[in-house]
Amino acid sequence: MYNGFIKLSTACPITNVADIDFNLKNIKKCIEKALKDNSKLIVFPELSITSYTCGDLFSQRNLLLKSEKALENLCLFSKGKDILIAVGAPLYHNSCLYNCAYVIFKGEILGIVPKSYIPNYSEFYEKRWFSEGLGIINKQLNLKFQKNIPFGTNLIFTCGAFRFAVEVCEDLWVTVPPSSYLSLLGANVIGNLSASNELVSKATYRKNLISNQSARCMCAYAYASSGVFESSTDLVFGGHLLISENGNILNENNRFVRENEVVTSIVDLDKLIAERLKNISFRDSVKLCPFEASEISFEFSNSNLGEFTRYIDKHPFVPGNSLERSLRCSEIFNIQTSALAKRLTHTHSRKVVIGISGGLDSTLALLVIVKTFRLLNLPSENIITITMPGFGTTDRTYNNAVSLCKKLKTNFREVNIVDACLQHFKDINHLVENHDVTYENVQARERTQILMDIANKEGALSIGTGDLSELALGWCTYNGDHMSMYSVNCSVPKTLVRYLVRYVAENEVSEDISNILIDILDTPVSPELLPKDKNGEITQKTEDIVGPYELHDFFLYHFIKTGATKEKILFLAENAFKKDYDRETIILWLEKFIKRFFIQQFKRSALPDGPKVGSISLSPRGDWRMPSDASFNSFL
Repeated sequence: MYNGFIKLSTACPITNVADIDFNLKNIKKCIEKALKDNSKLIVFPELSITSYTCGDLFSQRNLLLKSEKALENLCLFSKGKDILIAVGAPLYHNSCLYNCAYVIFKGEILGIVPKSYIPNYSEFYEKRWFSEGLGIINKQLNLKFQKNIPFGTNLIFTCGAFRFAVEVCEDLWVTVPPSSYLSLLGANVIGNLSASNELVSKATYRKNLISNQSARCMCAYAYASSGVFESSTDLVFGGHLLISENGNILNENNRFVRENEVVTSIVDLDKLIAERLKNISFRDSVKLCPFEASEISFEFSNSNLGEFTRYIDKHPFVPGNSLERSLRCSEIFNIQTSALAKRLTHTHSRKVVIGISGGLDSTLALLVIVKTFRLLNLPSENIITITMPGFGTTDRTYNNAVSLCKKLKTNFREVNIVDACLQHFKDINHLVENHDVTYENVQARERTQILMDIANKEGALSIGTGDLSELALGWCTYNGDHMSMYSVNCSVPKTLVRYLVRYVAENEVSEDISNILIDILDTPVSPELLPKDKNGEITQKTEDIVGPYELHDFFLYHFIKTGATKEKILFLAENAFKKDYDRETIILWLEKFIKRFFIQQFKRSALPDGPKVGSISLSPRGDWRMPSDASFNSFL
């Protein structure tokens, strides 16, 4: 496994019913194809050695002997080949016939897994030939060419972080699939050897079933079903191939293909491990398992992935599809407004106070407030908007702030902070020419003091505007813009803030308000705490100081969501941003992110309340509990 990734394949070979030599030849072709693509696992359909629809031919001794001979041939073929093979074939054992998955690696059968549940309803009548494997665990059996082969439904094949287990077709469709137990016992990749016939809408149901099972088990799920060359006496098979990871379909074929087909995807094992580590309910469920796993160890010769073909989203918080993005934005607004409405009704507050800078975050917070007031049938004049120009305020941001507040019919006020800050510099003996952090934070705290005091005077709540990205970097003034009575943007990352504002501009406001919002979107992100230049333009651009927010949001997502190491985040970022940033630039900002994230935790430990809107939140009361004095050394 390279950086926690492994490449998996599912295959549907051309078959002739009961023509074992023909079937074996095409199985080998699929294996060669997967090997060429550096795949480490290939899963074939159910009974792929014989084909699934042999019917009463399964009672013929000749078919069973030829099937075992083909398995011996396949083992010889696999010698020296660095790929795990899961292939379907019948097994005659103790006067019973079992429908089995044979797991083969480098010349030997590592284990045989019988199908647990044998369907015998509707178009299926497998019990005519096969016995159920449910309850068979910790057994061993002999074939003519190999002795003491592990046999049972509790087998897990392990190589480092890769832990593979198998179920067969119907096993997935029952109330409690074997893969549920196997996942609880440590399996993180499940292979399903299937022969699922095609009916109208069945493919969609099947896909949803696989996706949901991979999510429930926090695993990767590799599914291979029999193809169009099975018998069509009464049934048609489509050769459905799917690879899913924790609820996401990574790859899927077009069904009804009339040639050998192999579908491949790269699975992130580290991500699956991280999800399980965080989910205590998953760990607690282990006690429900009715059996213990039997682990079979093996070793891949190398971890080479070949070409890294997995898509890495450089904006993981923002859906790429425009329709999905609009739905996401709509849902987030509903979460934010519902949360604020609850706080207002609980505190019997009919007024709010908010500072408006003409920047993105305060704009988004104001839009949330306006929508909440409409929801509660409160008058817009109860929204007290205050702009507080200082040493770095530009005409562009000032005019946008004023215009937006007035167009939204809020109770707009202006409090210039320059004189108050100058007095404070004098009080603390700070030179006004010294544009250091004190110079900046005096302004931020003065603004917060004004907002808090007016909120007290008006019997209102002061609403915070800071976003998730700023909190991750500690890009806020402690007890300045860091503090409020309720914070509506606290779990919205900066990359998503932009789309939320754009969504409102395009869908929920008049044209004149939309034009203001578009200009705010085009304005460089800045706290405007340093003097503007001689042309009245912004000199202090946040992304020049802390780095591009799209990089920091990417780092944050993978650091928190998957617990990724610095090396893995760098690997992912290089693939996602290969057209945007060179390696040195990514390393520069990644190290900056890690250091700031640790050093600035003390600010997050004292955050005001605010709603969680996505899968990542840094609230010290919920998702992220970290000591303020933790060291970053081990993470660099």
